Amino acid sequence: MLLVNIDYLPGRELEVLGVVKGTVVQSKNFGKDFMAGMKTLVGGEITGYTEMLVEARQIATKRMVDEAEALGADAVVNVRYGSSSVMQGAAEVIAYGTAVKYR
Repeated sequence: MLLVNIDYLPGRELEVLGVVKGTVVQSKNFGKDFMAGMKTLVGGEITGYTEMLVEARQIATKRMVDEAEALGADAVVNVRYGSSSVMQGAAEVIAYGTAVKYR
């Protein structure tokens, strides 16, 4: 499955199949959340949250691709990501784009 963040594929005519998305709400365990809180006192990257968001983006992307494959898509164009805090220590990540088929 080809994923691009532009709204066309050079040299290809596209049939639009529709919007596809994948979403996940992810959290860290209490121990890692506690350690992240301690990190805010001294500053620097909170690697536990970075890892959590990387994993969440991967899961959301896979779910988006699965939805596109179910429609018979060859690619997803105009891929975008969004995130929001659901509660302390938990975030929602969404991947979305337009499923297309090559002509």
